[in-house]
Amino acid sequence: MNYQESLSKDHPYFTKAIEPSGFSQTLQEVMTSVPNEHSSNSIEQNSELSVIRLEPVFSVLNTPDPPAPWKELVSSMKEKVLTRGKQSSSLLHFILLGLQGLFPVLTWGRNYDLKSFRSDIMAGLTLASLGIPQSIGYANLAKLEPQYGLYTNLVPPLIYAVMGSSREIAVGPVAVVSLLVSSLCQKIVDPSLDPTGYKKIVFTVTFFTGIFQASFGFLRLGFLVDFLSHAAIVGFMGGAAIVIGLQQLKGLLGLTHFTNKTDLVSVIKAVWLCLHQSWHPENFFLGCSFLIFILVTRFLGRRNLKLFWLPAIAPLLSVILSTVIVFLTRADKHGLKIIKEVKSGLNPSSVKLLQFTGPYVGESAKIGVICAVIALTEAVAVGRSFASVRGYQLDGNKEMVSMGFMNIIGSLSSCYVATGSFSRTAVNFIAGCKSPVSNIIMAITVFLTLEFLTRLLYYTPLAILSSIILAALPGLIDVREACSIWKVDKMDFLACIGAFFGVLFGSVEIGLMVALTISFARIILSSIRPRIETLGRIQGTNIFCSKSQHPVVSLEPGVLIIHIGTSFLCFMNANFTKERILSYVMEDEELQEENNEGKILYMVIDMSNLMNIDSSGIAAVEEMHNKLESFGIQMAIVNPGWQVIHKMKLARLVERIGVSWIFLSVGEAVEAWLSYKEDNNSA
Repeated sequence: MNYQESLSKDHPYFTKAIEPSGFSQTLQEVMTSVPNEHSSNSIEQNSELSVIRLEPVFSVLNTPDPPAPWKELVSSMKEKVLTRGKQSSSLLHFILLGLQGLFPVLTWGRNYDLKSFRSDIMAGLTLASLGIPQSIGYANLAKLEPQYGLYTNLVPPLIYAVMGSSREIAVGPVAVVSLLVSSLCQKIVDPSLDPTGYKKIVFTVTFFTGIFQASFGFLRLGFLVDFLSHAAIVGFMGGAAIVIGLQQLKGLLGLTHFTNKTDLVSVIKAVWLCLHQSWHPENFFLGCSFLIFILVTRFLGRRNLKLFWLPAIAPLLSVILSTVIVFLTRADKHGLKIIKEVKSGLNPSSVKLLQFTGPYVGESAKIGVICAVIALTEAVAVGRSFASVRGYQLDGNKEMVSMGFMNIIGSLSSCYVATGSFSRTAVNFIAGCKSPVSNIIMAITVFLTLEFLTRLLYYTPLAILSSIILAALPGLIDVREACSIWKVDKMDFLACIGAFFGVLFGSVEIGLMVALTISFARIILSSIRPRIETLGRIQGTNIFCSKSQHPVVSLEPGVLIIHIGTSFLCFMNANFTKERILSYVMEDEELQEENNEGKILYMVIDMSNLMNIDSSGIAAVEEMHNKLESFGIQMAIVNPGWQVIHKMKLARLVERIGVSWIFLSVGEAVEAWLSYKEDNNSA
């Protein structure tokens, strides 16, 4: 029995001539515009009225079965991997496409010209003037020797230059990831007691970070990064920035002994105890002086874009001037803390330092997952921001692969976790970079520094490194965005403030767990309690919308229209949805009084948002149908999703409800009922 025959059997009004209106009239207009060989099968007209015969193409029920999940996965993989496979079936062409996907330099490098190279040289040199002092400071934040920051600013940028898809991202160590590495790794091995063991853990964590990042990219699992919402990232970054700033008090005050804890209470307590012992105010005065200098140059650079180079070279100028001052005055002999020795030479191999056996492998892998997600979140957010300004699309999965290989190779060459830096990327963008070649120029500059200039860093004050890091922190604290989140969405703000206070008063991992918990709790709550609302008709139209949102809509006499606002009716929300819908019939007397006829005779359930359903959802729909039938109420279903109608067929629920009570639109369902009632009244 087809759809039309079912309608004719269950609804006598369909066997008679009816006036075409609403959905039927629109359908008639569409079908009459079809060529003659089709229109004769779809609409038959007499002199006065029209008999409507629905083609299977317009039926909810007469659709092909949806593909199995494994077929969809295979089809998606074929589409991504063999996008141009139809153009050429040669193995060489396939290999070339694969190499271009893995190494974007093979694509953009063909159009690279001398003009772009000149721009990239200037951008790369400007980037190096900011990146070199920052990387030394971030190494100190990660509780590593200064040269490891330079190592991380050499190898990863070279790898990213040939594998990355962003033209603007500047790669290297960043403050948040450096804090993350030190705060988590020092819980396994204390760097002050066992520096070699600590480095082994750091390099192993970097290796695992790269493995996870590359895996996310190859398996197209970029959505995992999105589990950290924008609001959670804003709060996390703000809390981390304050913690990083507090950690810099050690260098800014010239303290020898300082706590390894990162929470606000422990740091303030450590500073209070140290201030009552021996500390050297000259460190504070020197650091604050150059901090003011860096902030003033940044202010001038923002006021006049032509002076963009001034805040970029200010950290390097601070290092040079402070080093000269200390060397000439020999202030290091009067309590001023200095870097002392920085090893020269290229990155040594760290292959033998990686630990894949022993008690710390599991812990290293866990830290690697956390670092992978945080580093990717920052890098992808930075890359997409600047890509949108330049007007091109950034492939998140390619970025993950490039970041993964960058950290894998970096872990083998004495580098710790690297990612895209917002501050350096902004400088790179403003300096006029045209391609990732600016990263190569920066890496070459770092190489020259490691080979020939490390001895000049001996007298560099630690207070200057602290001031450079402190100057970079205001960009991580986005108060305006937090206020905007508060205005727009209070639950989002709860995740933001939860991450902020979790990092500030607990630890980095506690802040992340708080943010994730609040975000997942919100998802679960919205899934458990989907929005169920009644619909009414806008007078004079065939448009139905929410009565709570548009109170002016009118309810049809004896008809209750319910909209299910979830995409998946499953075990979590099926019982709530069923009880909520039945409550309109059994308990809501006020709603029944608003109907011109007190008793509800017909319930339309709009499933246009429902994309999938499980066995619990099927059972709930069947129970609703049985309960409504016992009350003498006819239930109709409107426009269920492809998977939903397929599963309802398999469960034989369609037969129990009746194929004639499943419609394409709410208007069609209401029109059918009104015509049916009119026909019964006339009979």
